[in-house]
Amino acid sequence: MNPLCLRRQLVLAAVICLTCGLFAVAADEPNLTNEQMKQFLLTAKVVKSHDSKKGVTHTMRLTLSDGTITHDASFQPIDEHKREMKLANGATELNFVDSYKYNIAAYELAELLGMGDIVPVYVERKWEGNTGSLSWWLPVKMDEAERYKQKITAPDPDAWNNQMYKIRVFDQLVSDADPNLTNVLIGENWQIWRIDFSRAFRPNKDVKSPKDLVRCDRQLLEKLKALDGNALMEKTKRYLTKDEVRAVMARRDKIVAQFQTMIAEKGEKEVLY
Repeated sequence: MNPLCLRRQLVLAAVICLTCGLFAVAADEPNLTNEQMKQFLLTAKVVKSHDSKKGVTHTMRLTLSDGTITHDASFQPIDEHKREMKLANGATELNFVDSYKYNIAAYELAELLGMGDIVPVYVERKWEGNTGSLSWWLPVKMDEAERYKQKITAPDPDAWNNQMYKIRVFDQLVSDADPNLTNVLIGENWQIWRIDFSRAFRPNKDVKSPKDLVRCDRQLLEKLKALDGNALMEKTKRYLTKDEVRAVMARRDKIVAQFQTMIAEKGEKEVLY
């Protein structure tokens, strides 16, 4: 065979293999709605399991299959309640709670606020005798801690900032006692997800870090204004106490009031997007 023809065939074969590989990767990430993901997580059979490499809350990585779709999920069974807890920063927290239930509550709250694209689907499920939260395993290329350490800049700073503004609002709303950069995950297309709320929903009614409320998505602000305490109570009745829901609503009131004050002082264009 002519050497030139042989080289062309080899190049073509390599391109075909690469293309097939890309299609296989794409096929591994099914295009499902949140409700379809929810049903899959609730009903698919666990076919494999192993420890997750990150986290200190006994998280497991499970592989699930319904016969058509096979996909991984994150199982977190922690449910600790202590009268007093010494934290890593030296502080002491009374009536300490670290619970998988808050993951599910965070997802339900995110759905009410139209943030189901930022907080992944969480459901409650039992596995090997333990009840915990089960969430869709996300197509992540790095977390925010890795991005910050490597000083990698997002290709579209405005799109990145707009996502981060939403996450900051949500963090203040749920009052997470243990927010950290490893809980902000970044996808291949620079989509951001906020995960792991097991130490959220503290009973304080004040916003922990008002300075983090810099800008707000217009639709999110309207959703915050329209958030109904009774609807939130109904959605989260198995996961939040009445006092925890009341605390969310109190923080909501203060978040909305702060943005309204900022709008009055700076104008809508400087605050909303």
